[in-house]
Amino acid sequence: MRQKLLRDGANELSYEIRGIVKKADKLKTLGQKIYWENIGDPIQKNAEMPKWMRDIIAGLLNENGSFGYCHSKGVLETREFLADKTNALNGTQITAEDILFFNGLGDAISKLYQFLLPTSRIIGPSPAYSTHSSAEAAHANTTPLTYKLDPENHWYPDMDDLYLQIKYNPNIVGILIINPDNPTGMVYPTEILERFVEIAKEFNLFLVSDEIYSNVTYNGAKAHMLAEYIDDVPGIALKGISKEFPWPGSRCGWMEYYNRKNDIQFDALCQTLDNAKMIEVCSTKLPQMAIPRIMSDKRYLPYREEANKAIGRRAEIIANLLGDLPQLTFNKTYGAFYNTIIFKKGVLKEGQKLQINNPEVAEMLSTWIEEDMPLDKRFVYYLLASKGVCVVPISSFCSELQGFRVTLLEENEELLEETFTHIREAVLEYCN
Repeated sequence: MRQKLLRDGANELSYEIRGIVKKADKLKTLGQKIYWENIGDPIQKNAEMPKWMRDIIAGLLNENGSFGYCHSKGVLETREFLADKTNALNGTQITAEDILFFNGLGDAISKLYQFLLPTSRIIGPSPAYSTHSSAEAAHANTTPLTYKLDPENHWYPDMDDLYLQIKYNPNIVGILIINPDNPTGMVYPTEILERFVEIAKEFNLFLVSDEIYSNVTYNGAKAHMLAEYIDDVPGIALKGISKEFPWPGSRCGWMEYYNRKNDIQFDALCQTLDNAKMIEVCSTKLPQMAIPRIMSDKRYLPYREEANKAIGRRAEIIANLLGDLPQLTFNKTYGAFYNTIIFKKGVLKEGQKLQINNPEVAEMLSTWIEEDMPLDKRFVYYLLASKGVCVVPISSFCSELQGFRVTLLEENEELLEETFTHIREAVLEYCN
């Protein structure tokens, strides 16, 4: 090419959650049974959207207006409905004008980082959710900035680490919170959330809270929304329906702006995001129209309560199978539908293996293993080749820790036990 095509940050756009699927698909052609634990798709794991929800969506197809464009910010009726829900929390108050719809939160996240100055950084948690860390790093043309989540303390943020990084890096303009967290499944207590606000006030930052799992909590936990505790700090909440309806294929998410008039620079960012969506015309309309009709239905809350209870049962099953292994640091989860499981320091070593009976599979695995690859990634590849269980290494979540992420989504509890029994056996065999 006449000129260099790609910016330096482009090499940060990786997504191991999807990437490992290519290897699993190759194993399937050799007759290997695959247990999918790599991605948070409830439908793939035997969940069914309730018939009454599907009936509401089907009914929208009979409304001619569902086939046209909507307002560039989103369907007004839906934005008014969502603003009322947020205002009912008795925290920061918003209007429909403070809500902007996107084609899924992935679209929202990429837009958020796209318009920031490359030198303006948003620091996020590590282990990091790849969509955030990759987009932040790509916009800055460097590696992402992260603060530590501590597996020895319920996966809570290391607030001292966060504070010192912000204090000594004046390029940091915002803090990302993911609550409930992906990939760890933790739900943060109010004292931690209030500390985020204190730090933001001290250093004149804005907050971003990814709340896609805010209504997916269980075993006694409750997630507090950003609007409840943000006070007068500028902030953006990221929300969506893909997980809780469940309708991941809808690609429907939205931003809520809080206290945008309290800072002229932050207000300009919100206006830029609005303008960028206006150039695209609008986001997908049909799922937006479904939101108030489904969420206001008297069957919705009982459905969500029962679904959360089922995820909580799966969390207990997984804890019973993996929680006592001395090689692992295990935290039972309380939100979202993931668990991040860490190998204790020194447990993983070069040369560890799992038995593979199929010589073709063994040959394929040998092409995947590279010198100096992260040790948890090596374990994950052996687990896939030997047991057929497809998980994601934690080193791919922008973390120095060694471990793997699993989901809590399998509706068939017999299959769930089978899957995690395979993981238990693999950990014992590989480490011994």
